[in-house]
Amino acid sequence: MGISPELCRAARGLLGWSQQELATRAHVARKTIADFELSQVNPQARTLRDVVAALEAAGVEFLPTMENISRGGVRIKWNGAGRGKAP
Repeated sequence: MGISPELCRAARGLLGWSQQELATRAHVARKTIADFELSQVNPQARTLRDVVAALEAAGVEFLPTMENISRGGVRIKWNGAGRGKAP
């Protein structure tokens, strides 16, 4: 799945993660996260997969883009107990 810089920032915000926290968990450089979120670089597909995997492992769910309705979004996965999954 592709991820936009805006969705990356939003997902980090939901988790309360710094750029460094995401970089550590995704095994990439903090500068890669920072530059991506500023739309200054377009990381390799493998790097984006690692970023998405780290966010999803912490409980983030990416919502699909729907033509003419939504550009996609993020939310914390529902765990069935009335709260999002703990990061």
